[in-house]
Amino acid sequence: MLGKAPRLSYSQNKEVYLLIDGTYFSNEICLVVYRDNIFKQTQLYRITDGEHYEELKEDLENILNLGIKIGGITCDGDKSLLKAIRKVCPKVPVQRCLVHIQRMCKIWLSAYPKSVAGFELREIVCKIHFIDHEIKKQYWIKEFLDWPEKHKEFLNEKSYSQETGRYWYTHKMVRRCFSVIRKALPNMFIFLQNHNIPKTTNAIESFFGHLKGNLNIHRGLTKSRRKKFIQWYLFYKNLKS
Repeated sequence: MLGKAPRLSYSQNKEVYLLIDGTYFSNEICLVVYRDNIFKQTQLYRITDGEHYEELKEDLENILNLGIKIGGITCDGDKSLLKAIRKVCPKVPVQRCLVHIQRMCKIWLSAYPKSVAGFELREIVCKIHFIDHEIKKQYWIKEFLDWPEKHKEFLNEKSYSQETGRYWYTHKMVRRCFSVIRKALPNMFIFLQNHNIPKTTNAIESFFGHLKGNLNIHRGLTKSRRKKFIQWYLFYKNLKS
């Protein structure tokens, strides 16, 4: 059965709202999936060794060449993917995964920040997931943009090494957290304008988790057969949707 990979089949939808993400397996296998969030079907996938710009660009071009209209994209903010989207379909609304932003910022700030600035920024970060309409969004953005003004001296504080003569920002993790959100801000609340666009990639991460759970049952498969298993899995999942 695993000797020949099936051709992916799916319902022809006039417009799709894509969840795009990649996940990694052992044997240097990377699976990149383009999944429609409305009909829960994979529109296209690629089994490769990483998330590369040229491949992502080609995949998006292939989706459009199939006559599929992309109504929106939700992703975790991978630089190569964002670059490919800007090149192939720059007018498509792109939503950054809010859970991914929150998760990374909480790691950088830690559960119990030692500084007042870090504590306040963590509180701001924790509010992201509760924003569900425009008024909450505007209040949150104001609070976020007021924060660096309030803690300007803290953010600009530098440390110095007498051995190397080098300066660096003392509170790098707090600065990184703010910088990531500031850059993502234009694409954080696109879902408020179109409720077909999901605000997180949770659905596709759950999909990957189920795939890996099934694949782990067959730990003895060779690399080529693991790839075939993934292809068959995607094929059958589309049939059931």
